[in-house]
Amino acid sequence: MTIIKFMAVKTRKFKVDINKMWCKGCEICVAFCPKNVLAMENGKAKVINPDACTGCLLCEIYCPDFALKVIKLKDAENK
Repeated sequence: MTIIKFMAVKTRKFKVDINKMWCKGCEICVAFCPKNVLAMENGKAKVINPDACTGCLLCEIYCPDFALKVIKLKDAENK
């Protein structure tokens, strides 16, 4: 007898876009992200854990250079 277990697949609901030309590397977005979605790499913000994004917008709100944009993905709207 074979037992098959199904694991819930978490679909991404949000995407964080970073404009590297506008990012000055202040690390504010990294500090405010409650899910550790962002980290610093070579003096710029980088998305390291995109699946953890909850769309709280804290990174976008507190970025003084408007370098971040949180986008709700269309697939998430249909569920």
